[in-house]
Amino acid sequence: MKVAVLAGGRGSRIAEETEVKPKPMVEIGGHPILWHIMKIYAHYDHTDFVIALGYKGEVIKKYMVDYCSLSGNLTVDIGRGTVDTRGAKRPSWTVDLVDTGISTQTGGRIKRLAPFLGDDTFMLTWGDGVADIDIDALLDFHRSHNKLATMTIVRPPARYGHIEMDHESGRIHRFTEKPQLGEGWINGAFFVLEPGVFDYIDGDETVWEHEPLEGLARDGELMAYRHTAFWQCMDTLREKHILENYWQSGDAPWKIWSDDKEIVSTGLLTFGQSLENSYTS
Repeated sequence: MKVAVLAGGRGSRIAEETEVKPKPMVEIGGHPILWHIMKIYAHYDHTDFVIALGYKGEVIKKYMVDYCSLSGNLTVDIGRGTVDTRGAKRPSWTVDLVDTGISTQTGGRIKRLAPFLGDDTFMLTWGDGVADIDIDALLDFHRSHNKLATMTIVRPPARYGHIEMDHESGRIHRFTEKPQLGEGWINGAFFVLEPGVFDYIDGDETVWEHEPLEGLARDGELMAYRHTAFWQCMDTLREKHILENYWQSGDAPWKIWSDDKEIVSTGLLTFGQSLENSYTS
């Protein structure tokens, strides 16, 4: 099953990082958050990705090329124009990188991916959020209801610690450091969709979260999958620091994968296949 990732937004609320790169390329633990998202899906053997590019899309293109050509050890034969890679860990992923326009809205980007997604069920998420979501359980839920769309819903994390207290005496009964809120659900992305959702998208100016989702809900075609464990988006620099702290602690909740699935490979590349192409766009 193909996995679509929207990675074309500007990330204006994290401008400190996105002046020179798109938000999905902001790093957590030395890897772009896009890599973390792809690793989550790959853990469940979904390794066929279609990425919608927009703002500074060339940065993502270069990263994907460099991921293959610059990992591991290199022996460069300048005379022959070849690069011999040794000890490189390469995931068995296929990645379509699709230019969907600088100013195209989220719905428009999804519709522009239609030729690459085909006529089968596909998954969709944003390029700025991670979770310890059980993709197998999500897919089982989607297949159980025979509707066009499943949205993963989550309880938003609180910005500050939560206090329960006696208001008369001021005595604190319970303090919880930044819990998920006990009430309310929000869109956590991690969608599963049928091709029929494209009919709900008019064009480039369509915002996925407006007319398409509202129409699917009105027609009884939108179902909610409740994810009650870890979920965190990265809209702000503060949220980037939250994720970075998790990673540096060695206990990042969304790291559900094992690096054993990456194969150590040796290969011979020409300059045209590797370094030269990675710096032209």
